[in-house]
Amino acid sequence: MDVVLLSRIQFALTSMFHYIYPPLSIGLGLMLAIFEGVYLKTGNNQYKIIAKFWTKVFGLTFALGVATGLVQIFGFGTNWARYSRFTGDVFGSALGAEGVFAFFLEAGFLGIMMFGWERVSKKVHYLSTVLVCLGAHFSAIWIVVANSWMQTPTGYKIVSDGVETKAVVTDFWQMVFNPSAVDRLVHVILGCWLCGIFLVLSVSAYYMLKKKYLAFARICMKIGLVSAAVVLVLQLISADSTAEGVAENQPPKLAAMEGVFKTEPYTPLYLFGWVDSKEGTVHGVKIPGLLSFLTYHDFEKPVPGLDSIPVDERPNVQLVFQSYHAMIAMWGLMVMATAYGLFLYLKKRLEKSKLALSFLMVSIAFPMIANQVGWVTAEAGRQPWIVWKLLKTTEGVSKNLVPGQVAYSILMFVIIYVLLFFLFIYLLDRKIKDGPTHEIESDQATVYSNPFAESAKD
Repeated sequence: MDVVLLSRIQFALTSMFHYIYPPLSIGLGLMLAIFEGVYLKTGNNQYKIIAKFWTKVFGLTFALGVATGLVQIFGFGTNWARYSRFTGDVFGSALGAEGVFAFFLEAGFLGIMMFGWERVSKKVHYLSTVLVCLGAHFSAIWIVVANSWMQTPTGYKIVSDGVETKAVVTDFWQMVFNPSAVDRLVHVILGCWLCGIFLVLSVSAYYMLKKKYLAFARICMKIGLVSAAVVLVLQLISADSTAEGVAENQPPKLAAMEGVFKTEPYTPLYLFGWVDSKEGTVHGVKIPGLLSFLTYHDFEKPVPGLDSIPVDERPNVQLVFQSYHAMIAMWGLMVMATAYGLFLYLKKRLEKSKLALSFLMVSIAFPMIANQVGWVTAEAGRQPWIVWKLLKTTEGVSKNLVPGQVAYSILMFVIIYVLLFFLFIYLLDRKIKDGPTHEIESDQATVYSNPFAESAKD
């Protein structure tokens, strides 16, 4: 394999492993704001204990997210120096804003949120929780802005400094609000929320199956199911808007996502299938005209196919097609889990259904997979451009790298990341199995007989 492919594999590996943790932090931040907000409003100590429990889980995901994110910064310099030089002015603006609006905010209030429960007032503590939650969101905002500029660059000019050409920001806000930024940001944030929500649902279902901490699990399950139902509807609306933006700004990506090789009226939408790039077709189940209708609200209008794109500017159709459809399948599974759970919850039969609880317990995998394959769709669908229509991926790699260097670094990262992942799973599993026991014992303000500890008798 050549240096470009190896460098792409390395960056994909580090990015995908890193992206296990920020969505959980952002999603849990939202849930913490809800749980503690209810506690502040009602004074019910059950919600305080719930918030304290999930705060510790948040701290674990946050720590792993920061540690793994640092590797990507070094990767820009070691493997993608020419790309970094070309986009430095743009990325410097966006990532500098991330440092000011995200890291400073989180660093300033994370300690209060984690350890200030009995040291500051309720309102000050809740303010710190909200600000940490906002800080996590701000971090996502500026990262997505920078990545969206790579997809649809605006607000720049190309200059030459005598060594290499580069993009220089001419309008900061035009760069920030580039054509794909808002749609992609909403889509990413909603995906992160789903990760946090389904982690809450998964753990709650586990407690119900084990008949442990039932009062804790019932509250978390109720709020989690309602939150999931709302966010899944919003995600569907967001997906439609995002797809319309892709159709307008990146037609080759849409063609790869839907397996459209030939530009023709009544363009079909494939529910699933297998791409045959040599024959220029997809073998699968399709609905004639549906893609045309979803894209243009006209069944007959043709969607531009890959036949209108030069061969050397086409993405890997199989990879983009399958990752895109996997993302949709995960959304469908989340809808099924939520609808099934809500139905049984309203019928007061959820705790008796091992099938539903088992389904909800494994449902944390659905948004995690959806987030990963969604980014594969976005990034692989942009190829062969690393900056759309401005810089090709082959032109962005560092000049002096040799394949052996990159291959050994990939092996090193795999070993370290596997160890970190197992450490994360071990600590998370230990925390979940311990349950909110420590939070109950430390809560000196609880005046009732510990409901969470005794709820196994319910």
